[in-house]
Amino acid sequence: MARIGILTGGGDCPGLNAVIRAVVRRGINAHGFEIAGFRNGWAGVLAGDFFELTHDNTSGILHRGGTILGTSRTNPYAQDGGGERARATLSKAGIDAVVAVGGEDTLGVAHRLSADGIDVVGVPKTIDNDLGRTDFTFGFNTAVQIASDAIDRLHTTAESHNRVIVVEVMGRSAGWIATYSGMAGGADAILVPERPFDLDEVCARIRRRHATGRLFSIIVVAEGAQPVGGIDDGPPETDAFGHPRLGGIAVTLEKEIEARTGYETRMTILGHVQRGGTPTAYDRVLATRFGVAAIDAVAAGHFGNMVALHAADIVEVPLEDALAEPKLLDPELYQTAEVFFG
Repeated sequence: MARIGILTGGGDCPGLNAVIRAVVRRGINAHGFEIAGFRNGWAGVLAGDFFELTHDNTSGILHRGGTILGTSRTNPYAQDGGGERARATLSKAGIDAVVAVGGEDTLGVAHRLSADGIDVVGVPKTIDNDLGRTDFTFGFNTAVQIASDAIDRLHTTAESHNRVIVVEVMGRSAGWIATYSGMAGGADAILVPERPFDLDEVCARIRRRHATGRLFSIIVVAEGAQPVGGIDDGPPETDAFGHPRLGGIAVTLEKEIEARTGYETRMTILGHVQRGGTPTAYDRVLATRFGVAAIDAVAAGHFGNMVALHAADIVEVPLEDALAEPKLLDPELYQTAEVFFG
């Protein structure tokens, strides 16, 4: 009987438990697999920390946010001998193949292990929706809904107090959440990492709104957005994969907009609120489809691949292709959003 390991790595997001449930249910019922869940992502693989996943302990988790396996941003290849330790642990645990659920970093480790002879199938997970070769990743839809709901609520207080409100959402290198939620919430400007913004132009738009009697504005900004020329805050703190820890551009914008326009300005950073809570129906279904497709790929011996959404179909793509470059914001989508700025 084949023994399959599963792990969830990187930031948590709604829909992870739906993937786990689908892998377990399909793996046991259709393929007769044993399923072992590694705790806390690649950290659990390094430590040999896992437990058996069954129908019973994965029942009732479909609607739950987070992940029953736990997660971390551990990079085995950032540690001396980490890759060898991971392979040794998997061998000792009798793991025949691994289903790795995560984004660019988690799947990057999976790709390296695949090159080192470990049988791996990837499942794309990032609320930023910036992973290549898949139309959407699960968690994104939920994050957009949470952000859109927040923008709707902020509209009423902004209008009541004649304020400018800056809403910071997630998006390290891609502005998918900012653009989708900004369009859905009727934002007056959307600032994204792909397009460095001119703060003078942003302030000019706010002044034009005030001049025509619209005495409030909503500015949605992705955490990775930067003004033209950037901001010199010194060397940033980085995570285990070398990514800078972001967050706080809204603080800068709040101060600068009020100073330049004289209009009362407030900011709200949604932060980890976007990751938490119950997944939307769309994300539950997409995550379930991904989980079933991933364990079917394992059964078929289609290793070194990632399951992906192409239009309405779930397909398999090489991990190497999925990781080749991030999926940045569609310029045409942003142009549509711009129609409603100011």
